[in-house]
Amino acid sequence: MLIFPVLGALYKLVNRPTEQVYYLGTKFDEATPFIKYFALPYGVWIFFIYVCIVYFFFKDRKSYYRALLLYTVCALSCYIIYMVFQTYVPRPIVTGNDPFSWIVKYIYNRDQPFNCFPSIHCFSSYMVMRMILSSPARNRVNATLISSMSLIIIASTLFIKQHVVADAIGGVILVEFYIFIFFSLPSLYRSRSSKGSVHQRGFNA
Repeated sequence: MLIFPVLGALYKLVNRPTEQVYYLGTKFDEATPFIKYFALPYGVWIFFIYVCIVYFFFKDRKSYYRALLLYTVCALSCYIIYMVFQTYVPRPIVTGNDPFSWIVKYIYNRDQPFNCFPSIHCFSSYMVMRMILSSPARNRVNATLISSMSLIIIASTLFIKQHVVADAIGGVILVEFYIFIFFSLPSLYRSRSSKGSVHQRGFNA
């Protein structure tokens, strides 16, 4: 898990505008209200991801290693995309003086309005939800808790105007792409190879 601070350091290198910056927002995104209360789930995102991965370590070691692999390749893919296709999301002016407004201001001050597509918050939240739903350690409680929190975090990226819908969809597609490449495709190949071996043994018999 020491890969996390390394990836965090790399993130800072690409969190800046390039020569051309794109906006992927739609009328739906513009109509989505700014809700400062969603700053709380947005802010605890990385702790939620850590907790989920540590949970996988104790309950399902296979999902633990898969989650680390997926997070790493997805994050690196995001960084490459940010360098060649940088996007931004315009932010509202936060004038409140309550704790939730403070959290939003802190988030805005800490993170530049770039590095939006695909969303790291969204891909990682979707990733842990995907892992628990396919894990042999799945039960009603952990599936509900992890899935609910993941969906809330994904929604929070839209409601505090850190991302647009395209960013969230891009994060989901990124996870599904690497799941197919690393897990589904090899499993399909092994299945076909196994069937071929059975047919060959039957023919030789």
